[in-house]
Amino acid sequence: MTSDENNDETINFFEKNNYFGYNKEKVVFFKQGRLPMMHTNGKILMNSKSSIKEAADGNGGIFEALFKNNIIEEMKKNNIEWLGIGNVDNILLNLADPIYIGMTIEKGVQLSTKTVKKASPEEKVGVVCKINDKPGVVEYTEISKEMSEQTDENGELVYGQSYFGCALYNISLLDQIGTNKLPYHIAVKKSNFINENGQEEQPDTPNAYKFEAFIFDSFKFTNDILLLNVKREEEFAPIKNATGADSPETARELYLNYMNKQ
Repeated sequence: MTSDENNDETINFFEKNNYFGYNKEKVVFFKQGRLPMMHTNGKILMNSKSSIKEAADGNGGIFEALFKNNIIEEMKKNNIEWLGIGNVDNILLNLADPIYIGMTIEKGVQLSTKTVKKASPEEKVGVVCKINDKPGVVEYTEISKEMSEQTDENGELVYGQSYFGCALYNISLLDQIGTNKLPYHIAVKKSNFINENGQEEQPDTPNAYKFEAFIFDSFKFTNDILLLNVKREEEFAPIKNATGADSPETARELYLNYMNKQ
C-alpha cells in the first residue's frame, strides 16, 4: 500500500531493484485513501484557494483500499486464504513465520498478532487488551499513566503486551472489516496551508489535526485472537525518528546484531 506522496517513488524503487527477485506480475501496488486536515482552531485547512488540504488516512485505510481496488476478490480467485499485514518501518518484521502461521491455523482463529513485552511503562507503543469484551489495542497516546504503570502479583505490567504491527487475517474476516468504517484517531501535526488571503503559512509548531484509521481497530470484528509473544531483539527494530531512539541508526544496529547471531 502506498500513498499519493510516495507511490511513484516506491514503484520506481522496486523496478530499479528488479522487484528483489519476485515475479513482477505477483506484486500489486495500491493507494490508501485520503482525509481532510483541520486546523487546531477548528477550520478546514486549504491547499489552495479552491482545494482542501488532505493527508493519508492511516494504515487502517488498507482494508477499504483493498476492497476498492478489487484486490480481495483477486485473492479469492487465486485461492488465497490468509493475508499477512505488517508495518514497513520494522526491518526485523517476520510475517512469513511457519510457527506463527501454523499456530494461527491450528487454533482455528480468524486473526492473530505478534506482541513483544513493553520495555517500560513509558514506551510509546500500543498495548493489546480487551475493550468492551472484544480484542483491541489501546494506543500509547490514549492510555492513562495509572493503567500503563499497573502491575500484577508478579510485578509484571498488566498492560504489557505491545502490538508492533504484525498480524495475520483469514480472508473471510476481511469481508466484514472492509465493508465497515474504522474509527479515526487524531494526530497533531505541523502542516503548511493557504490562509484566507491566499498566502502560504509555514508554522513553527504543530497546528493541524490529521485523522488516521489504525489497523488494530479491526481486531474488534472477531471474538477471539491468538497472541504470540516474541523476542524483541529478534523481531522488533522500528524506525520512527530521523535520529536518536528508533532511528535508522538504531534499527541497523539491531538488525546486524540479530543477523550476526544466525
